[in-house]
Amino acid sequence: MSFPLLTATAALPAIGAIATAAVPAARRTAAKWLALLFSLATLVLAIVVLVRFDPGGDRYQLTESHAWIADFGVRYELGVDGIAVALIALTALLIPFIVLAGWHDADPVETGSRRWRPTQGFFALILAVEAMVILSFEATDVFLFYIFFEAMLIPMYFLIGGFGDRAHEHGEKMAATQRSYAAVKFLLYNLAGGLVMLAAVIGLYVVAGNFSLTEIAEARANGSLEMATGTERWLFLGFFFAFAVKAPLWPLHTWLPNAMQESTAPVAVLITAVVDKVGTFAMLRFCLQLFPEASKWATPVVLVLAVISIIYGALLAVGQRDIKRLIAYASISHFGFIVMGIFAMTSQGQSGATLYMVNHGISTAVLMLIAGFLISRRGSRLIADYGGVQKVAPVLAGTFLIGGLATLSLPGLAPFVSEFLVLVGTFTRYPVIGIIATFGIVLAALYVLVLYQRTMTGPVKPEVAAMPDLRVREIAVVAPLVVLLVFLGVYPKPVTDVVNPAVKQTMSDVQKKDPQPEVEAAK
Repeated sequence: MSFPLLTATAALPAIGAIATAAVPAARRTAAKWLALLFSLATLVLAIVVLVRFDPGGDRYQLTESHAWIADFGVRYELGVDGIAVALIALTALLIPFIVLAGWHDADPVETGSRRWRPTQGFFALILAVEAMVILSFEATDVFLFYIFFEAMLIPMYFLIGGFGDRAHEHGEKMAATQRSYAAVKFLLYNLAGGLVMLAAVIGLYVVAGNFSLTEIAEARANGSLEMATGTERWLFLGFFFAFAVKAPLWPLHTWLPNAMQESTAPVAVLITAVVDKVGTFAMLRFCLQLFPEASKWATPVVLVLAVISIIYGALLAVGQRDIKRLIAYASISHFGFIVMGIFAMTSQGQSGATLYMVNHGISTAVLMLIAGFLISRRGSRLIADYGGVQKVAPVLAGTFLIGGLATLSLPGLAPFVSEFLVLVGTFTRYPVIGIIATFGIVLAALYVLVLYQRTMTGPVKPEVAAMPDLRVREIAVVAPLVVLLVFLGVYPKPVTDVVNPAVKQTMSDVQKKDPQPEVEAAK
């Protein structure tokens, strides 16, 4: 029997969560180091998965299959394609930086009658989320996927509501109220999506007789399983609704700005760079593979929703006064690009969308973590409370600028390649949608450069005059991510080589081919 590598990759952070939670409250530093060690060990296993994955091999590799609830056709089935491997690597890469960035975010602080929860709980919850996200990327049984798709909401709820941002202009009492509101809103939105999906999962079982993604997809491909047109469309809508909430796609996005605003910066990164990627990943794995005809039927509407997300998110980012809300609305715009690339039904669009998931995770992590370091020094999230920071903290300002330039997809940084592929892939099939989406790039330049100008340039405000520059731990968090942004910006081939075969399989599932160019290249 071969070593269950995929199970081990997800089990290790789960074991780490239990071990970290068991550390005595008095030994906070030990809990931090334990969480960091488990996150690094998980990264090592994720690298092993990446190395062992053969892009030219079978679609799903490193597979595991065991009977679980036999009476209902539920199996413990795992397997990864190139898209899943890339996102597992992204998740495992970001968690150690999230742990390091949040090193002091949950230290006990007396604020009136309130005492912050034990430090070990904060790090245990982060590791628990990592385990559930990785299992979501690995699961090839629809019911197994659904369980972890929903279960990750529980630790995220406590991370938002119990360990939220301490910087609030209206005091601790109002901050606690806002954190509770954001956590409940996050939970209700995602639970609603999950309940709709549960109905669709049950409907899929009634039609197919099992929950195996590979078996159902194979049966659909060879014609042994046929779905009535109406049935397939309703099932697609049930799955897509849940994934659109998680993604987040307009108009189901409104939980995200509150959640990111009230979370600590590392938890905000966990939300948008890790957890939300499960939604867009699932569109590729489940919607397109299980319901190809319904996916093509819904494409025009989905593309309209995606382009609305791009423009709407960017416009609202321009007008924000809160740094974290600005980054949240920017992320809504970026997720619009990802969804647009997926449903453009071209290989360039889907390759770009997958690459965008990876690059957006890295660029958002840089920008949000630096914003968190900035906010922790000043104690305010309001843009107007800053000015002249680059004169007193040049390293902080410089890395903030790099994160911002990556967010606006500057050529030479990683997000540019993915955004370019998405736009090219969309324009070749839907030129009007592609043209409208390009305005999102212009607006991105506006909100990023205005944010930098108002916070980092100009006269030094008295409140930031004594602001310290980045410390060694903070540089250790940001520097590797910045290097990765530059590396993937000039050489994205390591990622595209892994994901492109899976993209071709997805294109085959929906029986789509890339449009032929109107003018043939000269020979």
